[in-house]
Amino acid sequence: MERKNVVTVKGNAVTLLGEEVKAGQKAPDFKILADDLSERSLGSFPKKIKLIASVPSLDTPVCDLEIKRFNTEAAKIAQNVEIIFVSMDLPFAQKRFCQAFSIEHVRALSDHRDTSFGTNYGVLIKELRLLARAIFIIDSTGVVRYVEYVKELTSPPNYEAALEALKKVS
Repeated sequence: MERKNVVTVKGNAVTLLGEEVKAGQKAPDFKILADDLSERSLGSFPKKIKLIASVPSLDTPVCDLEIKRFNTEAAKIAQNVEIIFVSMDLPFAQKRFCQAFSIEHVRALSDHRDTSFGTNYGVLIKELRLLARAIFIIDSTGVVRYVEYVKELTSPPNYEAALEALKKVS
């Protein structure tokens, strides 16, 4: 499924592949890679509340600020919360980035192999083979409780709204 005019890149509309995920629905599963090339899925984080942020690349200014902000916030959040960043970056690049910037409270995982997350969550940008910026909060039973698709790829998400929604779920 293709969705047009949902996201722009520097004001130019792009096409998202996959269906829009909405609050209240069962969270779609996915297959993504950890930095050791092991596979992760939604079931890899059982009984955890998950804040999943999809980003185009950790190595861009807005994504860099976003992962650092959530890494700082994660230290203040309950133990039953897992913060996951998903991008198309190679797992090795994600590992280097996280080590270089002491990202210790957030997991960076890669969708580069199968685009499973991007397609299942409706954030895969057809023209760029990158992920759109979005936030998904999934409760411990696997139900989506919060969704934000950021309209402009070069803009940050609404941190306050996401963190407030996370507090309500945890």
